[in-house]
Formats: sequence, C-alpha cells, structure tokens
Amino acid sequence: MVTIPLYALLNHYKRQDIQKAIVACAQDREIAVKFQDKGFGKRPDILVYPRDVLELAKQGCSSFHSSEELWINPLQLSPSMRKQEMEKLRKGWDLLIDIDCKFLEFSKIAADLLIKALRHHGIASVSCKFSGGTGFHIGVPFEAFPEKVHDRETRHWFPEGPRAIAQYLVDKIQSPLRDALLSQGIEALTEKTGLKYDEMVAGGEFNPFSFIKIDTLLISSRHLFRMPYSFNEKTGLVSVPINPDKVPAFQKEIAFWKNVHASKFVFLGREHIASNEGKALLVQAFDYVAQSEKKKTDGPRKQFIMEDIQEAIPEQFFPPCIQTILKGLKDGKKRSVFVLVNFLRSVGWEYDAIEKRLLEWNSHNPEPLRDVTIVGQLRYHKSQGKKVFPPNCSNAMYYKDLGVCCPTEICQRFKNPVNFAKAQVRYLNKPKRKKKADAKQGAGIIQEPAAKQDTAAKQESAARQRADISRETEAPRAAALRQGADFQRENSALTRNEVKRDETRKAP
Repeated sequence: MVTIPLYALLNHYKRQDIQKAIVACAQDREIAVKFQDKGFGKRPDILVYPRDVLELAKQGCSSFHSSEELWINPLQLSPSMRKQEMEKLRKGWDLLIDIDCKFLEFSKIAADLLIKALRHHGIASVSCKFSGGTGFHIGVPFEAFPEKVHDRETRHWFPEGPRAIAQYLVDKIQSPLRDALLSQGIEALTEKTGLKYDEMVAGGEFNPFSFIKIDTLLISSRHLFRMPYSFNEKTGLVSVPINPDKVPAFQKEIAFWKNVHASKFVFLGREHIASNEGKALLVQAFDYVAQSEKKKTDGPRKQFIMEDIQEAIPEQFFPPCIQTILKGLKDGKKRSVFVLVNFLRSVGWEYDAIEKRLLEWNSHNPEPLRDVTIVGQLRYHKSQGKKVFPPNCSNAMYYKDLGVCCPTEICQRFKNPVNFAKAQVRYLNKPKRKKKADAKQGAGIIQEPAAKQDTAAKQESAARQRADISRETEAPRAAALRQGADFQRENSALTRNEVKRDETRKAP
C-alpha cells in the first residue's frame, strides 16, 4: 500500500478533463469511493456533477469504483434486495474482463490476445485500460449485445452472460498464450516468476494460468471495478485508458499522475457501436459452456457424488489453509469469500451460519470488505441451488498466492480442503479396536475373540437345528416301520390259522 499525498490527489482530480471523464463513466452505475487505507465510503452512491470529484478528493478520496451493471436508479439498491427486485432495477451490464498478473510483460501478452479474440468475433467497440497495478481491464459496452438471447432479455443474463464469455475467451486463448510464453523458455519463466517447474507444468503440459489470472467466477452482482483515471493505492499509479490495439507497447510511465491526460480512447465508450455486434460472441459462449458442462456430465470419467453431511463440521476440524483464512487477510479477500462459502456449504453449514461467520471474519481483516460483497456472494451461491467444492489444493490462485497453503504432507494426501475436514470427523467417530482380549474377571482366563465366539455359537445352533430336523424326520419313519412290522405279523398269523383249518377239514 502506497500513501498518496493529498497534493497529488487534489492536483489530479481538480482537472476538468479528468472530472468529466470520471462522471461520464459513472452514468447509470453504482459508485463507491475509497479513502486510501481507511476503506470505502457509503454505498450505494452516485456521481452526477464533475465538481463532486474534487470535493471527494478534498475529503481524502483516493479512487473511484463503479459497478459492471447499469441501473435504472442505483440509489435504490440495498443488500437485502431479492434477485427478482434487482433484475427489475437492472437495465444492462458491461462486459469487463480483469487480467491480473504480478508481471506486466505477461499481462500485456494476455490482454493483447484477448483483444484480438474479441476482434475476431466481430467486436469493434472493445476498449482497454491499465489497472494502475500490473494488469489490464478489457471492456465491451452493453449496447453491443442483442436485446434477447435464448428468449430471455440480455439484461437479465447477469452474471451468467459475462461469465460465459470470459470462460469461452480464456479457453480460446490458452493455446496461443502458452506458445507465446514458452517462446521465452521454461527456464526463463521459472526464474522470472519464482515458481517451480511442477507448479507450472501439470500432466506434461505447461499451464499459462498458473501465474496469469483471468478469474471468471468472481463476476457477481454489484461487483465493482476501478474507474478510469482513478489512483491505484497499491502503486500510486493511475488507471488510464489506452489504445486497445497497442497494448504491447504500453509503458508504466504514462500512468504517473503528472503525465496523465484525458485520452481519446474512452473506456466503455457508448458511441459508434454497431447494433448486435456482440450477438455471435454471446451465443457462441453460451453454446460452448453448455457443451463443456455436457461433456463433464456424459463423459466416461467416474462422476463424483456429493456426500450429504447430516451435521455441520466444527471449525476445529478445518484444514490449516481454511483456518489461516479465517484469522483474517490483507489481500485476496474476495477470492477468500468464494473459497469459504463453498467450503462451509460442503461441510454442512447453513447459509445463516455462514453469513454470521463471514461477517465476523471480515471484521478481523485489516481492510474489511463491504458487507454487501459478502451478502451478494451468498445470495448468488444460494440461487444456484447446489453444493460445489471449493478449489482444489493444487489451485495456486486460491491458496499459494494467498499465502495460506497447508503443509506439503497434507496437500499430497488430500485433494481438497473438504476431504481433510471429513477425514478428521471420520477418524474421530471410528470405533476403537481392542488389540488384546479382555481377561475374565476373577478367573484369569482369556476369552476368545467376539468373532470366534459368534462363529462357535452359530455352529452349535446349526448342529442343534440339524439334530431337531433329524429327530423330526426319523420319528415318522420309525413309526411307519413299526406299523409295517405289526401288519406283517398279523398277516402271518392269519395265514397260519387258515392253513390249520384246511388241514382239519381234510382229516378223515
């Protein structure tokens, strides 16, 4: 964090060309102002008059931030609004892709490829600005897209619309981005980034997004971006619009506040936009995401079934990475909210409990997020109606970059933080096995193991059963034999009597 002198803020924001450019970008947007390390001002807010920019600077405002969404009346927004209420209030949204990388030269390569990909899809109204740090923002105004897509008003396709486009474009540039970076040599990349070989190469393939971040999941309702001509508190540089076709030639010096002037390249300008120029891009992005999801569902890989946890797992069983996040962070708080919401839902926490814990966590952060950011993430997650695991432990963007990685032996054993928590609970609930048999009290005689006792009892019972069956079978048989013997004896006696009578009749 760099402390920007008050004279620099006043000299920069008092310029009328800067004031007009900021107010023009603020039209129909929700605005939030930041006061250096003191955090953000009240929200929602708006900017209407150029002189308001200077007045806020006099109060210590260092930067202006605005929503990607366009509203009928931004001042009617509130954290408690339902999704249907927000959709009625939303009049549109701009596509904004945020390229974040610690190395400006790599950010320029990624930004240039994304702009070329947008041009390839017929987007003439693409614009670009330097973030003021080491990345770039690429924008396409809402007017470039059709009124309806898939029988639904495009203004209601938020955040699904920009997310689909961002995911589609990221996948499209992955191969050329990989080739452009590898042209420098893998050894040079490891030296520049400080990453190990196996952190950049997985399955024998180099992953350019191991250190270049274009996060499509953090696009959410009321998400803010740094407005053009605003200071960046981390560097003291200004976020300046630039020629989108000359990104590779950009130099940081032009972003020093004394060198900044209102550019002819307007970020998210709304003039001279060809009607429906973004229709093909939006439709192709939706189709691409749908096909990707279908492949995941219909693919030959074994599908994971989320285990239904009956009771919420307590914090004491959480992995070290989650516990470190919950202690509070200086940077990466928005990514942490995404991790925490998915993790806590996956380990059985209800939304009310999650909201309470996240707000408590946020109060421990050196520079807390706005409560509305947390509530908005929770509302979006709830609207999806399904549990999703947080990013895997191997995802450096969410753990290593945040400085919260677990010890190596834990990450090697568990693929996901949720697996660690479940394993701890299973171990606790696992019945203890007796290694030695208990001695009979007072006799000193070792009892047989329970399994052997059960087996002997079953064998004895089976023997008794066989004996009973045998007795039941033999009794009728013996009775029949006795009955046959009696009949034979009676028949023999009758025969003898008949013989005697015959002999008596024959006598003289």
